[in-house]
Amino acid sequence: MCCFLTILLFLGPRVGGAIWWLARPLVWSAAFNGSFIWPLLGIIFLPWATLIYVLVAPGGITGFDWVWVGLGVLFDIANYGGGGYGNREHIPMYSTPKNL
Repeated sequence: MCCFLTILLFLGPRVGGAIWWLARPLVWSAAFNGSFIWPLLGIIFLPWATLIYVLVAPGGITGFDWVWVGLGVLFDIANYGGGGYGNREHIPMYSTPKNL
């Protein structure tokens, strides 16, 4: 688990999820009922929510587990929003004037 957290910290949730999927395919299969497309789309578009879903899903998602998945979705939205905010200077319409 320590190696997974180090990969997640340095390389991000997509690489961490892909390595976890390759290392523990039975956990992912149990979480997504053997499907291939849902975990792939999850890692591409909502990596944090997918990782949290895999952590809580094998035992069944009930009650408070949905809060954790919702926090994963909020992390993903914050990740996309932070990237857009950090790169706003590269978009001419959103850049601030230099002479103010």
